[in-house]
Amino acid sequence: MGKLTGKRALVTGGAQGIGMGIALGFIDEGADVMIMDIKPPDSEMFSKAASEKGRVALFREGSVANEIDVKRVVTDALSILGGLDILVCNAGIVSESPAMDLTLEEWNRVLAVNLTGVFLCCRTVLPSMVAQGHGRIINMASQLGQIGGDQMTHYSASKAGVIGYTKALSREVSAQNILVNAIAPGPIMTEMLENESDTWLARKLADLPMARFGSVAEVVPTAIFLASDDSTYFTGQTLGPNGGDVML
Repeated sequence: MGKLTGKRALVTGGAQGIGMGIALGFIDEGADVMIMDIKPPDSEMFSKAASEKGRVALFREGSVANEIDVKRVVTDALSILGGLDILVCNAGIVSESPAMDLTLEEWNRVLAVNLTGVFLCCRTVLPSMVAQGHGRIINMASQLGQIGGDQMTHYSASKAGVIGYTKALSREVSAQNILVNAIAPGPIMTEMLENESDTWLARKLADLPMARFGSVAEVVPTAIFLASDDSTYFTGQTLGPNGGDVML
């Protein structure tokens, strides 16, 4: 028996990187998983992992910044999976810009996905979790939402907002057995990190006490923990697999 046997999960931004790692980790622990992303995942890897475990693996295209897309995907997940026990709001984008040069368009673009997307997904899923009397919500923040990042005011603000939203939402719904927590990873070797400049990467690497970037496999166990019954007294928390970049 896996830690998530029979659970039903929706993972946004699950086509690659941390999101895909979490989706595969959930399947390995016995969950049925739907991925929402603007592009499809490696379907062979995704479906093979599910078939080997006898689980359901589904993909729906959509943007978390689009309210209509979110409603459509959540409706599909509730109908096909029969409900949702776990929501992972992982979809995110990143870019670099000096604060004085940052355009309103880019500010809005990053916040729309990273913060408004979390709000839309949580708001849409919550009624079903309240009705069934339980749920787990995991919001993907970042250590830059805790300490800030050079030339990343927009990204840092969006992730700080995720942390604040997680705390506030947990105060509203935890008494109804819906536990809301966040994960704030440090720099993880994913496609997103590969988009950063060499200068930024070198500067960030020099900041890390462990002197290396993390891997997806080092984040996934935190998500499994928060989604499982091992975390029944955790709510409103931000857990940080960050290589020591943030020490609380």
